[in-house]
Amino acid sequence: WNGKSATVRYIGNVKFSAGEWLGLELSEAGGVHDGNVLGVCYFECPTGKGVFAQPAQLSQVAMGGLKASAEQEEGPVALPSKDKTADGSISLGQEVTWKGKKANVRYIGNVKFSAGEWLGLELKDAAGVHDGNVLGVCYFECPSGKGIFAQPAQLSGGGAVPARAPASAAPVAAVSTKLTAVVSVEDEGPTTLPSKERTADGSISLGQQVKWNGKMGMVRYIGNVKFGAGEWVGLELTDGKGVHDGNVLGVPYFECPAGKGVFAQPAQLLGGGSVSAGASVAPVPPALAAAMAPTASEDLRPSTLPSKDKTADGSISLGQQVKWNGKVAC
Repeated sequence: WNGKSATVRYIGNVKFSAGEWLGLELSEAGGVHDGNVLGVCYFECPTGKGVFAQPAQLSQVAMGGLKASAEQEEGPVALPSKDKTADGSISLGQEVTWKGKKANVRYIGNVKFSAGEWLGLELKDAAGVHDGNVLGVCYFECPSGKGIFAQPAQLSGGGAVPARAPASAAPVAAVSTKLTAVVSVEDEGPTTLPSKERTADGSISLGQQVKWNGKMGMVRYIGNVKFGAGEWVGLELTDGKGVHDGNVLGVPYFECPAGKGVFAQPAQLLGGGSVSAGASVAPVPPALAAAMAPTASEDLRPSTLPSKDKTADGSISLGQQVKWNGKVAC
């Protein structure tokens, strides 16, 4: 995959996008997870060795050699970007401000991980979360840890549009002036999305202490999300390592210390902890109560989702060694 060898650990549908995806364990470091993505455990591998990709992005390893085109060996090809956002307010290459941080627009268009129009940004002097490649799809290229995705409404303009980007100065200036009026508010930090008080079935309440994959956490958000369908619960882990600070792919759902936040679906959680002041306690359904005494093995590791044996076209099998972004994985 992208010139990297890997072994296929999962084949099938995922919660974060449509279509068939493959979960890979890279032979060398350079992945982004441990087989667990946004609270769903697809497979297990060492932390930082897991990635997801689609079949068309992979080249097979056979007879000790790689079946790969010259283009694949050179590296991933970024998806084509639009020149402007749908409303014409932001152009490719423009300098913008995201949460008080300066950045350049490197991609405008649709993405695999969510609906709607998104902008890929290269942050100038702040830490991002990727290199333009998200979940195996290369949208643009930038130094590792400098890339971020955001939606147009989350940005304030104000940077000059380079000559190569065909933009009308008047409309951009007008939008920039309009956005400048709210920069002082945006620079104080992102406003989190409103949360529900309880899950749809009433089993979990905002502020409640719950258990996720053997780790205790506090419920900080309940509601819909941009990265998947259905109802999700945002947690701040109290005794374990999470993956974010409540902000996922540029959308602030809640706030917590960096590396303490995770998302999960209600069925993945065990209730029974205390509820913070002001939050009412919902009765725990009998089915959930019966599952509140997990076995030792359940406390040690989550159950992985069942995987297919082969991709739909039969070209890649579970356990096969492949190459992704120049790294060998199984």
